[in-house]
Amino acid sequence: MAVDARIRELGNRHSHLEDEIERELKRPAHDPLHISDLKKQKLKLKEEMQTLRQT
Repeated sequence: MAVDARIRELGNRHSHLEDEIERELKRPAHDPLHISDLKKQKLKLKEEMQTLRQT
């Protein structure tokens, strides 16, 4: 059960990052470096969720 809870937590963080990326992209003077950093964080979370699902 702890693994399922961790996957849910990571999924929530992943969703929040997606929302933050969307908000940042809608800004007229968005920061490409910040967006790149957010996308890297999001990918890292996705990879961790996939790893947990395989165990």
